[in-house]
Amino acid sequence: MKVHINQIPTEGLLLEGEESSRMLDLHDESIQPAGDIHYALDVGLSEGGLFATGKLAVDLDMECVACLERFRYPLRISDFACQIELTGRETVDLTEAVREDILLALPPHPHCDWNGERVCQGALSRFKSEAARETLSETQETGSTPDVWGALDQLKIKKTN
Repeated sequence: MKVHINQIPTEGLLLEGEESSRMLDLHDESIQPAGDIHYALDVGLSEGGLFATGKLAVDLDMECVACLERFRYPLRISDFACQIELTGRETVDLTEAVREDILLALPPHPHCDWNGERVCQGALSRFKSEAARETLSETQETGSTPDVWGALDQLKIKKTN
């Protein structure tokens, strides 16, 4: 993703387009790009440097850490920004800055239920087993089953006729 310095007017330049997602260089099978990287960047020159701000987008196929099912995750970065010092070069490569922002925005523990459109069976079974362990632990400590209705038995309800 190279920008030619001489092609940037004083008021700046809007760059929109796509770059191959191969630039992400992902070697993890659980996270793979599903398409190209889309960008819309405002590029300009400041004293001794080039700045770029804008938006990045790429769709990813990910593996859920709970149920191991694959799902589509649309990664969107609406506040990309970078500043690169000019050192007499005619072109500046934004590839590393774009790659770094995308990699830092990846979810550390991807879940297939990230947007609420589905229920992750792995997370659901983990929740059920945690609740069962808590009940079992309480039973072992007291020697009896927990009284889940005890609080309701304590209520004093006024009868009205």
